[in-house]
Amino acid sequence: MNIAIISRGEALYSTQSILKAGTARNHVMEVLDPSHCALSIENGKSVVRYHEELVEDLDAIIPRIGASNTYFGTSLVRHFNSKGVFTVVSADAILQSRDKWTCTQLLANANVPIPKTILGMNSNIASLLSNFKDQAVIIKILEGTHGNGVILAETYLNALSTIETLKTAGIKFLLQEYISESKGTDLRVIVVNGVVVTAMKRQSMEGDFRSNLHRGGSSEKIKLTSEEESVALQAAKAMRLGVCGVDILKSKRGPLVLEINSSPGLEGIENTTGVNVSKSIISYIEKNKI
Repeated sequence: MNIAIISRGEALYSTQSILKAGTARNHVMEVLDPSHCALSIENGKSVVRYHEELVEDLDAIIPRIGASNTYFGTSLVRHFNSKGVFTVVSADAILQSRDKWTCTQLLANANVPIPKTILGMNSNIASLLSNFKDQAVIIKILEGTHGNGVILAETYLNALSTIETLKTAGIKFLLQEYISESKGTDLRVIVVNGVVVTAMKRQSMEGDFRSNLHRGGSSEKIKLTSEEESVALQAAKAMRLGVCGVDILKSKRGPLVLEINSSPGLEGIENTTGVNVSKSIISYIEKNKI
């Protein structure tokens, strides 16, 4: 098959890992940088050009779209879909998972357990914060990634000043309960085609509450409990994501889904667990196209 990875970072570990996995299975692999793609509708049909050449021979695409390129990237995915090209994640699923509030709504509608979350649209800040009864609160901008735009406000005054700043800047945000018992750890679970492929526990570096590995966190391979695995699968199904990373917090009331990533980084999880996630992604395409 002819398979393209939609990515602006050909040299990135994740892109190279997928390229190698596809090539090992005798597929023709390539990387399409969306910034060099042109989209049009001609004679009622979707047309994609890459460096001014028509792209007409693809069987499947693997979107690896960064947050800064969400609009055009998802438009490109939708264009390929309309041409009958299979994609491991749809444009709508990418958009819905990337907006933290929309993601929260969809998870709640599917009865997936999540931390208490409130959209920060109420003009009465005191009313917003009263939902957390003077406890520490997490403040998140709606479209942040990799731990960016996530703030831990440990006191009422800290939360108040942060919210006032965000409102003044016109930035949309949500408030979420701080799960103190997680102690700076979370679980990253990779789900491909409705199956848990692998999982790791991430621990934040000292002085930080965010467990992202690129922020200095550490990781180790783990075996999920049946409840944790079930919650991860529920979340992936609710978001209609064929490939995703599900972040789970351990809490006193059981596992809680924190976030879902439609383009999870592969370097940390593959190096930590020794599991070839990229191979599973290629197998997913094969099962749907061969």
